[in-house]
Order: sequence, then structure tokens, then C-alpha cells
Amino acid sequence: MWISFLLALIPIIWLIYSLAIRKTPAIKACSIGLLITIVLAILGFNLSIVDTLTGALEGILMGLWPIVYVIVAALFTYNVSNYSGGIKIIQDTLSSITTDQRILVLIIAWGFGGFLEAIAGFGTAVAIPAGILIGFGLNPINAAIICLIANTTPTAFGAIGLPVITLSDVTNLPVTPLSFVITLQLALLIIIIPFLLVILTDGGVKAIKGVGLITLMSGLSFSIPQILVAKFVGPELPAIVGSICCILTTVLMAKLYHHQDNDIKENIEKHSAIEILRASLPFILVFVFVVLASSLFPDIQHLLGKVTSYIKVYTGKDAELFKINWLSSPGTLILLATFIGGLIQKVSFKKLGQILKSTIFGLWKTLITICSIVALAKVMGYAGMTSAIAAALVVLMGPIYPLVAPLIGALGTFITGSDTSANVLFGNLQLSSAKALGVNSNWVVGSNMVGATAGKMISPQSIAVASAAIGQDGSESIILKQVAKWCLLYLGIICIFLYGIGNCQIFCVNRSFS
Repeated sequence: MWISFLLALIPIIWLIYSLAIRKTPAIKACSIGLLITIVLAILGFNLSIVDTLTGALEGILMGLWPIVYVIVAALFTYNVSNYSGGIKIIQDTLSSITTDQRILVLIIAWGFGGFLEAIAGFGTAVAIPAGILIGFGLNPINAAIICLIANTTPTAFGAIGLPVITLSDVTNLPVTPLSFVITLQLALLIIIIPFLLVILTDGGVKAIKGVGLITLMSGLSFSIPQILVAKFVGPELPAIVGSICCILTTVLMAKLYHHQDNDIKENIEKHSAIEILRASLPFILVFVFVVLASSLFPDIQHLLGKVTSYIKVYTGKDAELFKINWLSSPGTLILLATFIGGLIQKVSFKKLGQILKSTIFGLWKTLITICSIVALAKVMGYAGMTSAIAAALVVLMGPIYPLVAPLIGALGTFITGSDTSANVLFGNLQLSSAKALGVNSNWVVGSNMVGATAGKMISPQSIAVASAAIGQDGSESIILKQVAKWCLLYLGIICIFLYGIGNCQIFCVNRSFS
């Protein structure tokens, strides 16, 4: 077991060493990592050459669809809005509320980013807010780091609750109690992260001065509605309701308690309600289309789902068909919304096509990076490398395993770039460990989900999205090095908080639902 464990660690060690220490360009580091993983899978884990290569091919296709597809669509939305002048109008509108970058970060990266994650996911919550923040004068690298950190806790209920729903399906735990537990586990982090974002925006703890109450309310207004919705409704709406409440509360608090210089307000261009609506239309349509295509409207979802292609790619045991959902993919919905919104903003169809073409060609390095890392993750999963790491940690930690349970989830997201995939990989492992130790199953399984949100910020896939969003290919190693320390802090808080609360049995969740 230990030999398998050490061999399985090699691709992860290579990624950390090459990206964070050697500062190797991500396109090169991830491509080499994929080759290392393929060799290890064949020689060290006895996965056949055909199964290994078809597993890698499936990962490459998954990198293209839906991940790169959604990134292209999200950046296309921003580029069209920037060309039409819509972004300028949105900036003026937000500036009429406040020009304080600390509050703008709370509204855009935390509130709006959380909303984008809740309805779409797949990188939109990093790509779009980062571009907007740069327009407000934030340093591009800092904007990327801020958006990566903000895009952590909302990912648990991202894409209309998909990660939690998947975790429930995998473990056969009732979804509503599990959702409620996860919101409780996330509560402390949701309150802390807005303060961290403010500190990063203005370069120190002193940045909190003057906006402490607004920052606190920005966290509470996200966390409390999320807890209530998860307990009484289920996993589809917590992040949607929480993010909307957060945006409204932060804007209201800024208007009531954070006054800016009247001279600054007078210098901001005023826009009519029609102009603001037209400028916001692509984003509004994205919201409308994604919600209509979600599980909240099953008839529409079923109709769109009929236009789906299934391809057999992986040749190994228990292979599933690769699915391309042409109409219900967030990428398709975002593209459609942007074309309609752009035409209404009087951007010609020809110009929209040119913007889309330039967006695609500007992402070729990101495309290779993401396809490589997803292929690496697929091969590790099919070869048993990922499960070998997790199983060794269970044996190594013994009775204190719940202390490191979130690390397993973080590992899954770091490798795959997806909270949902991390839950598929390790959900049953966490459940089995909880039963063997005689501890609360919902609590330990939920820890996998919460840990997975931490891994999201340092996943090479997420780093590649952030680098592309700020238009600085090659900045991946800089971003990773900066964000890694905050990830360690995030994980430290998770592990200590969840282990302490779990041991004290303050929240006897299983009993409350029995």
C-alpha cells in the first residue's frame, strides 16, 4: 500500500514543485505532469496502455467540454460588454454607490461572484468578476487572487447545488440533512472570507477600519439565508439566495453607513434606468437562461437535455459514456445570452463573431493547460492513484482521521479542479471511515465537501482560468504562490473547527433529523 501511496504522490509533488517553486509555465508543467502520470499508471499501477490513453483522451475532451467552453463563453460576455460600453455603465452605477475598492470587492468578487458560481460554475465566478475589478483599478494579479479566494465557499452549492446533490447520491445520505450540515460547517468561513478579501484589497489588517460592519454583514447576510434555505428547502437554492441577500445587504449598508465625498459623486457620469438595464442585459440574460435550464424547471431541463450526444471514450472497466449536452451546457446558455444582449446593445453580428474569434484564439495556452490537468486527474482516478493516497491517509491517521478529513476533499479538488469530482472520488471513503470510527456520518462526509472548497483556490485548473481572465498567461506560478498561503490558513481553520465541533457534538445533526 505504501509503495502505491508514494508513487501516486509523484504527479502532485511535480505540480507543486514545478508551479510553485520552479515557476514553470503552467502549460509546460501540466503537460509534463500528464506524461508522468501516464507512465506511472502503466508501469506502477498496471493500467493497460489502451485504458490509460483512452482515460487521458476522456479527460482532454472533458477539459474542452464543458470547462474551456464555459471559460470562452464567460470571457466573451465580458469582452462584448466592454466593447459595447456596458462595463463602463455598470462601473459608473456601482461607483455611484461607492468608489471604495474594499466595498466594490465585496459586491463584485464576493456577492456577484457567489451568484455566478451558484447559477453556472465552471470558472465563470473567477473570469467575469476579475475582469470587472481590473476595470475599477485593481492590480490584475491581486484581482485574480481575490476572486480565487472568494470562489471557495460558494462552490459547495454551485451550479444549482450539483456538488452536494452528487455527494448525497454517491453516499446515499439524505440530501437535506447533509446540505444543512454543510452550511453549518461553512458558516465560520463565510464570515471570515469577506474580511480577508478586504485585507487583500488594501494591503493589510488596517484596511478593515471604516468598513468592519459592512464586511461583517456581507458575510452574515450570505451565511444565514444559506443555512435556512438548506434546512427547509434543499441544496438547489442556498448559494443563490445567499449571494442575492449578500449583494442587497452590502449595497444597502454602503448607502446608509459609508458616505463618500460629494465631489467624487458629482464627477461620476449618470445613466438612465434604460441605459443601466441595457448594459446589464447580457448578465441578466445569463441568469435567466441558466436558471430556466436548471433543475428548478425540470420540464425545460428535460427538453434541452434531449439534445445530447453520448460517446464511448474510456475502454476500461465500468466505463461511462462521455456526454455532450449541446443545449443545456452553461457555455451554450451564456453564449446565447451574450449574442442576444450584444445585438440589443447595437453590436453587429459580424463584430460579435470577431470578438468571439479573438476570445477563443487568446485562450490556446489555457486550453492546453486545462485539458492536460483534467486528463491527468482522469488517469489518476482510473489507475487507482487518487484512492491510494486517500486510503493511506485513513490508515496513517487512525482515530484522529476526522481532523484530516477535509484534506481529502481538498486533495480531490486540487487534482480534478472540481468539487463534484472530489465528492465522487472520496464520498464513500469518508462515509466508510465515519462508520468505522463510530462518528457522525453527515459531519465527516460534509467535511469532504468543505475541504473541497479549499482545494478549489489552488487547483491548477482554477489558476489557469484566473490567469486567462486577467490576460496574463504565464502568471500562474505567481498566483499559485500567493494564494497557497491563504489556502493553508483556510484548511487550518476548517480542520480545527470541524474536528473540535465534531468531537464536542455541539451539533447532533443526525438526532435532529431522526
